[in-house]
Amino acid sequence: MVFSSDFLDQVRGSVQLSNVIGKRIKLVQRGGEFIGLCPFHSEKTPSFTVNDDKGFYHCFGCEAHGSHFDFLMRVENLSFPEAVEQLAIASGIPVPVETPEARSQAARRASLYEVMETAAKWFAHQLWDRNGDRGQKYLQSRGVTLDTSKEFKLGLAPKQRTALKEAMTKLGIGEEQLVEAGLVITPEDGGPSFDRFRNRILFPISDVRGRTIAFGARALGDIEPKYLNSPETTLFHKGRTLYNYARARRFSGNIENLLVVEGYMDVLSLYQSGLTHVVAPLGTAVGSAQLELLWRIAPEPVLCLDGDGAGQRAAERVAHRALPLLKAGQSLRFAYLPWGEDPDTIVRKQGHSALTELVECASPLSDVLWEGAIRDGDFQTPERRAALKGSLDKLSGQITDSLVRGYYREFFSSRFKDFFRGNRGEAKRTAPRKGMPSGARLPRSLGLGSGAAASPAARERLLVLTLINHPPLVSKLSEELAGIQFATPELDRIARALLEVASTEVALDASTIRHHLTQCGLGDVIELLTHSEIGGLEPWIRPDTDDTKAEQCWRHVLALHRLLSVVSSTERREAVNALAKDMTESGLARLRAMQAQWEAGEGNELDIEVNGPQLGSQG
Repeated sequence: MVFSSDFLDQVRGSVQLSNVIGKRIKLVQRGGEFIGLCPFHSEKTPSFTVNDDKGFYHCFGCEAHGSHFDFLMRVENLSFPEAVEQLAIASGIPVPVETPEARSQAARRASLYEVMETAAKWFAHQLWDRNGDRGQKYLQSRGVTLDTSKEFKLGLAPKQRTALKEAMTKLGIGEEQLVEAGLVITPEDGGPSFDRFRNRILFPISDVRGRTIAFGARALGDIEPKYLNSPETTLFHKGRTLYNYARARRFSGNIENLLVVEGYMDVLSLYQSGLTHVVAPLGTAVGSAQLELLWRIAPEPVLCLDGDGAGQRAAERVAHRALPLLKAGQSLRFAYLPWGEDPDTIVRKQGHSALTELVECASPLSDVLWEGAIRDGDFQTPERRAALKGSLDKLSGQITDSLVRGYYREFFSSRFKDFFRGNRGEAKRTAPRKGMPSGARLPRSLGLGSGAAASPAARERLLVLTLINHPPLVSKLSEELAGIQFATPELDRIARALLEVASTEVALDASTIRHHLTQCGLGDVIELLTHSEIGGLEPWIRPDTDDTKAEQCWRHVLALHRLLSVVSSTERREAVNALAKDMTESGLARLRAMQAQWEAGEGNELDIEVNGPQLGSQG
């Protein structure tokens, strides 16, 4: 029986070679390979190696060498079709029935591979001939070198409507094949067909074996859409493909992290900076099939995401999708990038070491799931806390691996207990602190109730900067800090880093805190926060202010920050502004009464004018 190469790839990719061989002989991992006693000849010193990344075994004693199928054929005396069928059935993959139609389809697929490879060479030629200046200039402007362009077989689609179609026809490739390959479009109105890609930079997309199966295209000039991919075809399935996968797989033997970035340019920029272990999905969120591909290369791939709300939501979607697939030692991590930056810009401006520092501070999958469960939650009643507990149990219940599921339940249980404090069981992130120091007042000049300082980011800057400039308060106020929901991603990352250093037994001073924050890739944000225009807002923020005074003002800002997030309506604005200018216990009581009314359903959103710079907009 004849099996298609795609089917054989699917069967081989369904299980690691070390798992197939490890069921029959004892293997010990050594670096990126496994080693054991050869089953094909007698030996006392192991000389039999298994390489999962390359998909073959080799014995340095008897020279035995082969793949999954070769091993089964030798140890179980099977024919090739029998070995393929046995492994396919064990992996739950249906074995195709050989028919004349199946043979015809396999031949057609083989022909399409040739069509795609021919098109890739033609596009590359267009980029480097005398009419390819605009494509070359674009790549130069993005910092892509000639060597990288040649390595990734980048190309150029001309502006003409049928340039590719005409060139392929001259080479004997019919219009039907071009349409099936997704290179040419046939209009529904019956008009003449035309090229799908025009006036664009072309990025060839390959399968796991490195064969061209599709193209990604970036527009040159003001045409829409900016990025365009090949359609789904016999060869190309977007949800089961990752850009640069075959190349990253070759380099996987010595990597510490496999990075997942958003786009083609990110991959190229990182690759030529020396980070060859990088892949990208094709304009969609990472799916289950793509996660399985990632785990074949690395046990904990790192997703590099934007540090804004969209990036956090994307992380949560991938985290939920990964839950049923988790196994011991197989997970994900998430690196949040500074506001407005992507891997390409970070590497070009600061070098790949800057991105590496962010990756080292990546959040584990468990933290992403926990943060997603409590984000924007109000857990001040037993019923709401029970609902949170139920949602956490539901999350862990999605994990099919019993060992991993058990550890997740322990993790969520521990976080749940730590999240609530005091006899009243108030949630750290939602319950305002009631024990305000009496008599303490914020300076009138601060104006937290109106103007620029009314924005959450402005108040959050004050809260974070006070702790950076007053190290003893970091440990003292760690519970309150853990309970703040920061709207600004950079400030949230700083808060988490402060909590990490507070949990150690190291004596905290200004240099220790700043060193830790810099190690977490937050050096630029700290410089922005401590800039004179921001750091000089109020004297009590400055390092030379008494810690007691700084703590009192910090608690007042926190109380106002929490209350402003729920109190509403124009008629209550006076109370808010009055409280900001003269924050007394009576003012707080008045505002809390309004908060209670709001929670009972009375009120509309507070309309406070917001002016001035936001932290996120200055990156």
